[in-house]
Amino acid sequence: MRTAFYISDGTAITSEVFGHALLSLFPTEFKHQTISFVETVEQALDAKEKINKVCARSQEPALVFHTFVNNEIREVIDSCDGIIYNFLEHFVAPLEKQLNMKAKPKAHRTHSIHENSYDHRIEAVNYALANDDGSIVTNYEDADVILVGVSRSGKTPSSLYLALQYGIKAANYPFTDDDMDELQIPTFLKPYKKKLFGLTIDAQRLIDIRENRLSNSKYASARQCRMEVREVEKLYKKERIPFINTTKFSVEEITAKILSETGLQRYKY
Repeated sequence: MRTAFYISDGTAITSEVFGHALLSLFPTEFKHQTISFVETVEQALDAKEKINKVCARSQEPALVFHTFVNNEIREVIDSCDGIIYNFLEHFVAPLEKQLNMKAKPKAHRTHSIHENSYDHRIEAVNYALANDDGSIVTNYEDADVILVGVSRSGKTPSSLYLALQYGIKAANYPFTDDDMDELQIPTFLKPYKKKLFGLTIDAQRLIDIRENRLSNSKYASARQCRMEVREVEKLYKKERIPFINTTKFSVEEITAKILSETGLQRYKY
């Protein structure tokens, strides 16, 4: 199996994102290795040795994705036995020409603490944790979005991802079996109807998830799951609450769709 390295003098997140995006275009498996915070020549030499050992062992060159701004460190990595993909060098010169200014590379700038966005994200994470699963229903005025849906439809991970990645205050509220007889928007949520965003899920997928959590229960029964999904979707349509089906989407895709539909401001950089 071909090995792909993601290397940086910072978190290596940029290298990973670009590298994974490119490799996902090819229908084959890769072994992934990330080496972050390579900040000295000595650390670069250690990384180079790791790459060379992998290349020698597999008898084919590893793919090396990196975003170094330090010339001395970059030259060490570029001299390894792998195939080098340096994202920055392909885009900096055209941008310098377009912006009519020289780039001033600085390590860690991409994912360092930017006070405003960082504070937004920390505050949003605290909010999401405090307002998970309807645990508090008295401070929805502070929410940017309120995710609603049946249990195990993806509300909690989506709320936390919105907070951690984008600084968005996302509360979530579950519709439970007790709500299903005459399902409607709870009284305490009605003033915030415009903040509501619904999640739904295919009934069979919901059955599978709940069986793993609480097998042979009413909660996980096919009849219960189908009824709950049917009722929440009827409510979304009746009340014109925007919603998405999460069955085939990752949390990254779910949150991206929520942002696209709501137009919420992101606090990422």
